[in-house]
Amino acid sequence: MKEVVSSCILPQSHRTSSLRTIANMLDNGGVCGIPTDTVYALAASCKHPEAINRIYSIKERPSEKPICICISNLDQLRVINPPFSPLLWNFMDLVYPGGISCIVQKGEWLKKLGVGPAYETVGTNDSIMIRVPDHTVTAHLTDMTGPLAITSANPSGESDSTHHDMVITRLSDKLDAVLCDGYSNELVGSTVVNCTKINEGIIKILREGCVPTTKIMQLFERAKNTLGVL
Repeated sequence: MKEVVSSCILPQSHRTSSLRTIANMLDNGGVCGIPTDTVYALAASCKHPEAINRIYSIKERPSEKPICICISNLDQLRVINPPFSPLLWNFMDLVYPGGISCIVQKGEWLKKLGVGPAYETVGTNDSIMIRVPDHTVTAHLTDMTGPLAITSANPSGESDSTHHDMVITRLSDKLDAVLCDGYSNELVGSTVVNCTKINEGIIKILREGCVPTTKIMQLFERAKNTLGVL
């Protein structure tokens, strides 16, 4: 492993003080490597669009590829009452928390969620991808920070980071911190599901990740059957 640049700190995830340190860095406009329920991610606070732009530079990520948001639980959405259909709520209740990213229609509700400053920086012009990781560390962190913009912690086009050492080796010279949590839970990222036409009875798997397509479709059928939608 290459020598770590001293400006990138490496707190351990099992310490509450470490989460506070990372949360403070993110709240102050930093970019950090963090664990999730799938693979390691780069994170920036939605309070700081300039930090999200840094992620693009750090990863050398093409500007046309949108970045998703991460929240700690669905209750954060329910409180602001976005205009989601009963079918979409049913589906999200079945898949969250977990290794699935749902793409939904963008709207003013995102500003109530706390994404306001980054509204133009995350997602596309009309859609946003939402992650609710099934990971205690990530959930506690996002409870402290509010919504985070996240994407996989690897140079664009390279393999996912499945251990904090991989993030440190490849990106530490460009990061403010890496929250060290050992091996990741999965070897690949989340499964991406386009839910923008869910009210027409249609979802589309854009990327199969750690959750198989067959499982997604089974959950979608359950969501429809709960409503009596055939």
